Amino acid sequence: MKALVSDNAVQGSERAFLVGAHFKSRTSWEVQDSLAELGQLAKTAGADVVGTGTQKMEGPTARTFIGPGKAVEFAQRCHEDEIDTVIFDDELSPAQSRNLEQVFELKILDRTQLILDIFGQRARTREGKLQVELAQLQHLLPRLTRFWTHLSRQKGGIGMRGGEGETQLEADRRKVQERIEKLIRELESVRRQRATQREGRKRHQWPLASIVGYTNAGKSTLLNALTGASALAEDKLFATLDPTTRRLRLPTNQNVLLSDTVGFIRKLPHRLVEAFKATLEEVVEAELLLHVVDVSHPKADEQIVAVNEVLQELHAQDKPTLMVFNKTDSLGVDVSVGRFRELYPGAVFVSAKTGLGMPDLLEELGTQLRPVREVVELDIPHAQAAVLARLHAVGQVVESDYDRPRAARVKALLPPHFRHEFAKYERPADRVAKR
Repeated sequence: MKALVSDNAVQGSERAFLVGAHFKSRTSWEVQDSLAELGQLAKTAGADVVGTGTQKMEGPTARTFIGPGKAVEFAQRCHEDEIDTVIFDDELSPAQSRNLEQVFELKILDRTQLILDIFGQRARTREGKLQVELAQLQHLLPRLTRFWTHLSRQKGGIGMRGGEGETQLEADRRKVQERIEKLIRELESVRRQRATQREGRKRHQWPLASIVGYTNAGKSTLLNALTGASALAEDKLFATLDPTTRRLRLPTNQNVLLSDTVGFIRKLPHRLVEAFKATLEEVVEAELLLHVVDVSHPKADEQIVAVNEVLQELHAQDKPTLMVFNKTDSLGVDVSVGRFRELYPGAVFVSAKTGLGMPDLLEELGTQLRPVREVVELDIPHAQAAVLARLHAVGQVVESDYDRPRAARVKALLPPHFRHEFAKYERPADRVAKR
């Protein structure tokens, strides 16, 4: 079976109505802020948000999530405003979705389906498409009865793209389950390939740093600024989905690998975290995490908490982490970052867009990603300039004396696997120290 989401563009913008639940455990600003983010997600997916509605309640109702009276009220508003799609800010059960469709007589989506749709649009590599399709089908399977009419009618739009009808529901379920099992096997193959790549990296003794952060915090822009990569960087939620890893040479002449990851978000569906574990393994394996924060965002604190929650789900919460507060160029003249400096000693404040603070970030990366290197003292004949150039390329020269008659005496920090290249130039009495 094909994935529910394809790369086909929506014909015109869908008119969307957003619904949020104001539970007793949530504050008003939490509800409004979450709805505002849902609006950004809807816009990213291609919708035009023309209305919102909330209901105060103790907890969700079993039948329609919101109260039945409020559901009828919102349904009337939607028909008056010619709404196409109603999007709930929380995940709905299959029964709730089915019942709400009967009340609204419109397409009903929840936050999870909306995020899945965006991921489906953004995935470009084979790996990314496999991961998205797995998450989509896992979400579809318990809802297949509800989707039955949609599949046969071939409805289009957000959350309903692609798909194919079947003549029997059980046959359709069987095909979905078989496809899920095949995707899991293919993603396991991806994990093995990544493990092989990591072994190759370890042979080079290049440390890995993974960039993590809330979606739209500027992770791809930072990767581009540091490495000269060409990762897509847009002012949109989930602008990039597929992982990008690039080599970065630090001022200390160290080679490190820098990996960008999918952005995190509040209420990130668990099945997405599961599906993307092949990609997110880079986070688990990294020697250092760069937690990028949009310091100009009014809810930066809450976004930090959301990212930490996902890291905890990945069992990566104890990884060494460098806090990188980005977008300092977007701060107003009266806005101070002093509070963040106090809360996160050792943090770096940068603007990946303008380059402000980037030298400080590179210096800090050199300090925290310092590999095991050996101190060697070499006598390199003046006539062998190529050897000296090679030493500068693979090591860090810390002292040099070129005034000696026959050979330059050089002290350098050298990765162990390069030492054999310079063995014949080592001073016999040289004592090797670990750095």
